[in-house]
Amino acid sequence: MIGALFLEKEIIEIEYLIKRELEELLFDLNDKNLNHIVKRAMEERYQILYKILRRFASHQDCIKYMRSYKKNNKKSIDEGNTW
Repeated sequence: MIGALFLEKEIIEIEYLIKRELEELLFDLNDKNLNHIVKRAMEERYQILYKILRRFASHQDCIKYMRSYKKNNKKSIDEGNTW
């Protein structure tokens, strides 16, 4: 694990950047024409960014970017999420 110190202004910027990237990924993941390999890579990237966001953002902000899964999907909504 690597530690880092951030100024409040830097935290706001990091949070903003991660949120914008998550929004783009959510939009792109809804594209039905994506190759399943590309989609899987995007989902992995989404999970990593979401975990980073949880370290900086409030619980309410994180809920906005939580992915919803279909009932037939074996993944849980809270997979890996510990609040």
